[in-house]
This record gives sequence, structure tokens and C-alpha cells, in this order.
Amino acid sequence: MSLWGNDIKPKNLTDEEKKEVYATASGWVRESGSKWSGNDNTAATPEVLVAIGGLATNMGAADITEIEFVTTSIGAGAGGNIDIRVRFNESVDVDTSGGTPTVTVTNSQAGGGTDATFTAAYTSGTGSNEIVFRKAYGAADGGIADGDVLSIGTNVVALASGTIKDAGTATNSTITNSAAIGTAAGTLTVAA
Repeated sequence: MSLWGNDIKPKNLTDEEKKEVYATASGWVRESGSKWSGNDNTAATPEVLVAIGGLATNMGAADITEIEFVTTSIGAGAGGNIDIRVRFNESVDVDTSGGTPTVTVTNSQAGGGTDATFTAAYTSGTGSNEIVFRKAYGAADGGIADGDVLSIGTNVVALASGTIKDAGTATNSTITNSAAIGTAAGTLTVAA
């Protein structure tokens, strides 16, 4: 992790609030449209919490600070999308012209799904500190089954010939994640 890691975000914030705080050239900012900002306009200018000129540049490469399941329920019979959000400590640009970055998800196969692992492909978020990956399963696909438990491990992001760079720069973002970040993502149990 860089010198300016997630652990130095403003100390007066809860862990939940820190999820929506990232570094910019202006300092630590809160995401637009955050429930803590009192403004649900996601197109608004992010609220500056702590002004530190050039913070994002001085931090070095962007680091992953959190991974979470966006999807909270899915049933194998109906199928659907499994979305995963990866948060960085600063904004990143994703380029898919050479390939599409992915996140690998582990399946316990406790319910009998055939996919021990699967990859979710990058789908949105370039230019922000949150990028989203998606895996679509058709109804009764067989890859996942009711009772399977899905989880995130260590170092699950792969570039797959795409790129993830610090926003507006040629600096490659750090795409590794610790076991603690994977564990903190929790699990998603496939259920009818």
C-alpha cells in the first residue's frame, strides 16, 4: 500500500463513511450523491473534507481499498447479474480497447453449481474511484446453484490485456488486494 493509504483518511469518519472518501488533487473528498453529504445529486462536485493540495499525485499509484458485492441476492432458477464493486483510494481510468479487466469470484459449490470460480467483467465506473464488474447467469444455467456461497479472495483483479490507470495519468494503478479486503467483501449465498 502506498504511503498515503486508506488508513490515513480523515479519522473522524466511520469505516462506513470512509468507503465513500477518496483522494483528488484538492484533498480527501466525499463521493457525490453520498447519503452522508445530504445531496443525492451524483453529478455534483464532490465535497472536499480535508484540503491537501496535490494529494492524489503525492499518493503514488491508486490502491484498492475495498471490494464488495453490489448484488445482495440471486437465485439459480431465475438467474441474473452478479455485480462486484471495487473501490480505489483515488479515481481511475479503465481502458478496454486491448481487453476487459476482470474480477475472479470463488464458488463453494455447496449447492452443486459447476463453476468453482468465475470471472466478472468490467462494466462501468471509469473516471471515478469505484468500478463495477458483472457476471450474468441465465436461468437454471448450472454454473451456480441454490446453496452455493460466493466469495472474494486475494488478488482477484486481472487486467486481461486492458488497463486500470490513475485518472488522467499514465500511472498503472495497483490491482492487488489483501486477504483482509477479500474477507471484508463478505459472501453472497445463492438462494431460490
